[in-house]
Order: sequence, then structure tokens, then C-alpha cells
Amino acid sequence: MTAQEKLSIPPQEMPEQEPGVRARNMDEVALGYPAEAARTEASRCLHCAAKPCMKGCPVAIDIPEFLGKAAEGDFAGALATIRKSSLLPAVCGRVCPQERQCQMHCTVGKILKDSGKAVAIGRVERFCADFEARAVEEGRLSPPAPELAPPTGRRVAVIGSGPASITAAADCARAGHEVTVFEALHKPGGVLVYGIPEFRLPKKIVEREIESLRAMGVKFETNFLAGRTRRIADLLDEDGFDAVFVGTGAGLPKFMGIEGENLIGVFSANEYLTRANLMKAYEEGRADTPFWHGRAVAVLGGGNVAMDAARMALRLGADEVHLLYRRSEAEMPARREEVEHAKAEGVRFHTLQNAKRILGGEDGRVRAVECLRYTLGEPDASGRRSPVPVEGSEFEIAADTVIVAVGNGSNPLVAATTEGLEVDGRGRIKTDGAGRTSVKGVYAGGDIVLGAATVILAMGEGRRAAASINQDLSAGL
Repeated sequence: MTAQEKLSIPPQEMPEQEPGVRARNMDEVALGYPAEAARTEASRCLHCAAKPCMKGCPVAIDIPEFLGKAAEGDFAGALATIRKSSLLPAVCGRVCPQERQCQMHCTVGKILKDSGKAVAIGRVERFCADFEARAVEEGRLSPPAPELAPPTGRRVAVIGSGPASITAAADCARAGHEVTVFEALHKPGGVLVYGIPEFRLPKKIVEREIESLRAMGVKFETNFLAGRTRRIADLLDEDGFDAVFVGTGAGLPKFMGIEGENLIGVFSANEYLTRANLMKAYEEGRADTPFWHGRAVAVLGGGNVAMDAARMALRLGADEVHLLYRRSEAEMPARREEVEHAKAEGVRFHTLQNAKRILGGEDGRVRAVECLRYTLGEPDASGRRSPVPVEGSEFEIAADTVIVAVGNGSNPLVAATTEGLEVDGRGRIKTDGAGRTSVKGVYAGGDIVLGAATVILAMGEGRRAAASINQDLSAGL
């Protein structure tokens, strides 16, 4: 097929549940490609010699190679190529912002002068991972056997079980080290299980990836709060670990510091989503955790977490959901796909507006949000135009629930209980760029280093840190 013929192939659309149906169920919204669509989409790749798409991939997947195999129908071979660099293809294919990473550099999109027409790399990746999973479930294929080096006798502790930690654990286990993952919550998976909703990332997929680690010999210890249950120094000096990787993430919720945030009915997005995702509060009558029955919900923020919270509120029975963001929609950090899904499902967007204070009744419960209108001024340090309040523009939105989704800070406990561990002004652990911290034998990666980032960026951090651990342990350091 010539390059011109490939460019003439239209992008393949992903089947989805109808908005009016999915807004009231927890099933996955995007239904995935059928095999022929996956092959057709993969065949749109031009196989550029320079492989510009790989520049946008934090773990350097050989994208043209896996797309070439997928186009031929060799989905197992495509997945094998992906797995050389990524442990979580089914996850990344669903939740990573490919439009700002690999697909942003795609030559097809550039030639067609439309980034939306770039090869849908993430969707093909997802299909390949799901294809194998179905074959294994149906008994047509055996689970891929992990390739492990001979045991080294060295022991590695991994703190946290999110994307960075899962990746670091896998790479250290492959090197022959004994790996134990310590997780504060009662289920492993980190943000993949407590943060990202079922309708975007089914939890059985995360469980499958955790099982693949167990098959490699990785041990998991849950209900372990690093810095309280044991300190990092205890793991190194008393428990016999030769190295510790810290991947505790950025799960400390931020609030706006406005009047009324202590009213009944105000939640951080973290708590709201954790109750629904990890603790399955939506299974009322079966779950052990209650949830707040909000009917008129206001969500403050414009990122992916805000979209997740707003869409979850609909699924938990809200009659109306309002999303307030102080910039325009063009400045929203959320993925475009998530914004469009939220709109289609009925979330009402209020851009260039933000909460000034939260109003309560005599019973101490939320009754409304007093808002202020904004205009856009000059760009700030982030490159986005700064929001400027319009004096005297106050108005109210009736609400009985407010969900604050304006960002998260770094988990402070490990740094506070680890002598000599250097952090920056935001509480993020400092590293040398290869995962090594200021404390010998202690490494870090993911959101605890980057701040809140993407799954694939966290995985890249975990991979770099694991390489340093393996190198240092091999050298006897």
C-alpha cells in the first residue's frame, strides 16, 4: 500500500455506549475496536524512518513495529513488542493522553493538518491487550510466561502500588531480585483502583496486571502505611531490604481555602472517587461504605479528576451536575475525549466561572455555591491565560453537594519520617533524574517526584528508577 493510499484511509471510530444509557451505569463507556477496525487503523501508519511517534512515548515503545504487526493481524506479536517497554498496555491504551504524547508527533496527523486524524495508537494498543486477555480467558492461549533472571539474593521493597511502583517492581523482579510491594490501602493498584472510575478503566484489568506480577514472584503486603507501620530506615536497617523504591504518588487533596469548605456535603474529589471506585459505594446494600446522595452537584476544577467526579456523580444518581472552571474550555487540562464524554452525558459546563464561597443552611449543609465570573488576561507561567475576576458579577448556583477537584499535593509522610530525604518546595522527592534520592539505597519515581502526572509518565519514572536499582545492586552498592 502506498503512502497516499494509507493517507486516504479514514480514522476508525471507536464504538461507545449511548450517552443516555451509560450516564446511569458503571460499564465501560468505550467498547473497543473490532479486529478489522484495529487492523485498518494500524495500517494507516506510514512507518516513518525517524519514528517521530516514539519521541512522545515516555517508555519508548517501538510504535511502528507494533502497528505493523497489528496491521498484519499478528496481535500477539504486536503485544509482545509493546511489552518489551510497557507492562500495562490495557491500562495505557485506555487512560493515557496519547493525543498529547505519541499521537501528537504522528506524521499522518501532520500531513493531514489535523491532529485528530493521527493514527489512533492507544486504541490499537488497547485492542491488542484485550485480544490476548480474551484468548486467555477462553482457554485459547496460555498466559505469557515471565522471563526472569536467576535469583540474586537481593531484596527490594516497593512503597505504593500505582503505575510507577508496578513498573519498578516488574523490572526488579525480572532482574532476579526478591520484591515486596507495600500498599497503604486494602487493595493494590494505587490510583488505578481508587482514582480512575470503573467506566473508564474496569478494575478487572488492574487485577489482571497485579496477578501478572504475582506470577513473577512479587509479594504484596496491604494495609501497610510507610512511615507509620514501618519507616524506610526500618526496612533497610532491620528488615533486610537492600533497596527501597518510593512511589507513594500525589494523593494529598488540595482545597481552595474559601468560606464554606467545612460544610456538610463538601468533598475532596479523592474521597468521593475512592468511596465509589475502591470501595464500590455505588453497590448500595452490598458495599460497606456509604455515599452521599447528592442531587444537585457542583464540581470545582477542569482536569481529568474533575471530569471523573462529575461523571461519577451522575452515575450515583444526581439529577444535575455543574462543572465550574475559571478559564475557558480551551485551557482545560482534561483530555478532550473526557470533556466531550462529560458533555454528552449531561454535565453542565460553566467556564470562566468559579466558586467564591460555599453557602450553607442553618443545618450546616450545603445549599448553594456563590460564583464569580472571570475574563482571561495575559498568559501565566503555565502558558495559559490568567483568569481575572469580574467585579460585582456574583451569582448563585443551587447545590447540595460540592466536589473540590483543583489538584493534589505530594504524600508528605515518607519524607517526614525519613531522615536526610530531600524534597522540593512542593514536597516532591528530589532525585538525580535516574531515580536516586539523597538517601543511599532509597529511590523514587512517579507522582511523588513529578507531581500529578499521567500513568505512562509515572511508568517511565518507575522504569528509570528500577534500572538504577538493578545497576547499583549489581555493582554491590
